[in-house]
Amino acid sequence: MADDEKKAAAGPVRMAAIEAMVSDIKYKGQILARTNKLESGAMDSGLIGFAIGLAVALLMVVPVLLGVL
Repeated sequence: MADDEKKAAAGPVRMAAIEAMVSDIKYKGQILARTNKLESGAMDSGLIGFAIGLAVALLMVVPVLLGVL
């Protein structure tokens, strides 16, 4: 009888632990998918973003070099 009670008590505990692990795995999968989407978008617009950033940096640096500010 003691063995039956131990098995019955361990069942819900094990299921809760498994459910927690499955939930954690799903969460990590969602994070990976979102990161992949973000990186894909950054790679697609990387050259345009670099060009815009370079232009903005030059607009800030060139006047200083020329002594305008």
